[in-house]
Amino acid sequence: MGMKAYKFRLSPNKTTSEHLQWILDRCRELYNAALAERKEAYRMAGLSISYYEQKRALPDIKELRPEYKDIGSHVLQDVVLRVENAYKAFFRRVKADETPGHPRFKGKNWYDSFCYPDGAGWKLSEDRLTLTKIGTIKVKMHREIEGKVKTCTIKREGAHWYVTFACEVEEQALPISYEDVGIDLGVTHFAALSNGEIIDHPRYFRKAEKKLAKLQQALAKKKRGSHRRKKVVQQVAKAHRKVHNQRRDFAHKASRQLVNRYQVIVFEDLKTANMVKRPKAKQDEATGQYLPNGASAKAGLNKSITDAGWNMFTEMVSAKAASVGRTILFVNPYKTSQICSGCGCEVKKDLSVRWHSCACGTELDRDVNAAVNILALGKKVLGGMRPTSETA
Repeated sequence: MGMKAYKFRLSPNKTTSEHLQWILDRCRELYNAALAERKEAYRMAGLSISYYEQKRALPDIKELRPEYKDIGSHVLQDVVLRVENAYKAFFRRVKADETPGHPRFKGKNWYDSFCYPDGAGWKLSEDRLTLTKIGTIKVKMHREIEGKVKTCTIKREGAHWYVTFACEVEEQALPISYEDVGIDLGVTHFAALSNGEIIDHPRYFRKAEKKLAKLQQALAKKKRGSHRRKKVVQQVAKAHRKVHNQRRDFAHKASRQLVNRYQVIVFEDLKTANMVKRPKAKQDEATGQYLPNGASAKAGLNKSITDAGWNMFTEMVSAKAASVGRTILFVNPYKTSQICSGCGCEVKKDLSVRWHSCACGTELDRDVNAAVNILALGKKVLGGMRPTSETA
C-alpha cells in the first residue's frame, strides 16, 4: 500500500471563507500557545511537556475559551501534534549535526492550513464538501479519488482555498522495462539522458521575471498596512503561485514519462543547498579592500538552479517509481562531466565548454557524456544483477 494526495480547488462564499480564516486564526493561536508552554516549562523548570499532556489539556482550554468548542476536537489535536512534530524534526537535525532551527511562533501568513486527521468532521458527496460547524463548499473535482481517504486538509493559498485528501492506495507495478537511463540535471538543458535525448528547460521564473520585478517595485512604493499594499501583495503572491504551479505541472509530466519508460533511473546526488551558497568575500591583504569574487555571475547561476526545481523533480520521480516497482539510484557526481564516457580518461574543461571531445574519438554533448557516466555508476551500484538494453 502507498499514499497518494489529491488536491482540489474550493469555492467558498464570503461568509464561509471568513469562517475558514477564523478557524485558521484560532488554530494558529493554539499552536503558538502550545509552543510557548513548552518553551517556558523548559526555561523555568527544565521540564519537557509531551504531546499527550497538551492533548489532555484541550478540554480545559475549551472551558476557558468557549470559541474553541466550535472547532472539531480532532482538528485541535492535530494542531498540538504539529508542535510535537516540529520538536521531533528539531531534535533530528541536532543529532544529524545540521542547523537546528528551533521551532518558531507562527505569524498570520505562516500558518495556512488545518487538518481533519481521520474521517470525522467532514463528508465529500460528489462535488460538495461538508465540514461540521462550517457548512457545505463546492469542490472542483477535476479527477476521481482512488483508494481510502485517510486525512482531509484545508489550506489557504493567497486568496484561494484548497482541500487535499491523503489516500491509501494499492500499488500496481508496471510491466518490467529493459531500458535504463542515467540523467544529468543542468541549467542549459533541464536534463540530458544517457541515450542522447534532451529535456529542454522551461525557465518559468525567467519568463515571469520582468512582471515580478514590476510588482515588487510597486509593492515597495506602497505604505505598510494600507489597502493598496494588500492588493499588490496578493498580486505578487498570485504571480509566484503561477510560476510554482507551472514548474510543478512540468515536473509531474516529465517524471511520469520517465517512470513509465525506464526500469532503472540514475541521478546525481546533488546537494542543491550547497550549490546555491554565496561565494566568500575576497580581501586584498595589503589594502584590505574587497576584490571581485564572481558574486554577480554566481547569483545568475543560483537563480537558474532554483528555477529548475531539481529537488521537486527528483522527489516526484522517486515517489512515482516507488509506487510502480521502478528503481531510483543516486550516485556521487564527482567528475562525471570530466571523465570521458568512451575511454574513461579525464578531459578537463570549464563550465563554458558545452561539447565533450576526447582523443579516443568520443564526440558528444557535455551533459549527455555526464549522463552516460552516471548510468555507468548506477550499474556498478546494481552490481550487474540483470542485463540492460545496452548489454542484452
